[in-house]
Amino acid sequence: QVQLVESGGGLVQPGGSLRLSCAASGFTFSSYAMSWVRQAPGKGLEWVSNIISGGGGTSYADSVKGRFTISRDNAKNTLYLQMNNLKPEDTAVYYCARGGSGMGPRGQGTQVTVSS
Repeated sequence: QVQLVESGGGLVQPGGSLRLSCAASGFTFSSYAMSWVRQAPGKGLEWVSNIISGGGGTSYADSVKGRFTISRDNAKNTLYLQMNNLKPEDTAVYYCARGGSGMGPRGQGTQVTVSS
């Protein structure tokens, strides 16, 4: 079955950086676009970024464009999200999801808290 395991979250000060990882198993990772989505406290799910199966095309929400970079290593079945210049409004649980829309199977999430 599809399994997605996120890691790399934590507490970081504004302006800091974090790198999230998502280990995928149970499906042919290299055949699927992948996404990152997030859910802030008391808010709905927000699509953050996606990357096509081959890794050559990426898209970002306006709120993170220029600060976040999505990437993947198909040999390691792993998805990444490099987050720079983090802001308090980036505080959320971050999920990786199969597919480009972010609405596919998701992992359990990793908490990112941006606070001084």
